[in-house]
Amino acid sequence: MPWLYYSLKDKHLAWARPWQQAVQAELTALETVHLGQDCFIAPEARLFAEPGRDIRMGNRCMIAAESFIHGPLTLGDEVAINHGCSIDGGRVGIKIGNRTRIANNVTLYAFNHGMALDRPLYQQAVSSRGITIGEDVWIGAQAGVVDGVTIGNHAVVGMGAIVTRDVPDYAIVAGNPARVIGDRRDK
Repeated sequence: MPWLYYSLKDKHLAWARPWQQAVQAELTALETVHLGQDCFIAPEARLFAEPGRDIRMGNRCMIAAESFIHGPLTLGDEVAINHGCSIDGGRVGIKIGNRTRIANNVTLYAFNHGMALDRPLYQQAVSSRGITIGEDVWIGAQAGVVDGVTIGNHAVVGMGAIVTRDVPDYAIVAGNPARVIGDRRDK
């Protein structure tokens, strides 16, 4: 539970901080992972980055256990990715703004397969337009966001929503496909 890391007392940080630094040192030594200050990455998270598909995290970001993260991915400051998420930046990448929260089991896929009938699906060319998620966004549990979508600042994506179109700033969206059901400024 990464959020607990930031509330540890000094006596617990004495062992937790070196443990977390070792987890991060292993990632940055083996992959093209770039970490800001005071981040937390669960050792059970799976980060995959290679040249040209870097993972870049701002300060105080958190990634929980059993998440699968494949770059290119850029996180602003204080971004939280909860357990069981599956995030793949495709070729173009995913950008997530400051103070955004991603709930458990969310899927973000910044690529799509072709569907021409002249070849099997697995042999189709892959396209990628990328995904952009603004600042101060909440994406609810088990939601999905498809390639090419932009989610505006301060938006909320409801649990289980499948986002197939851009989401305006402050919008609250829900459903499959997701549609606007409210505005945070009205709450």
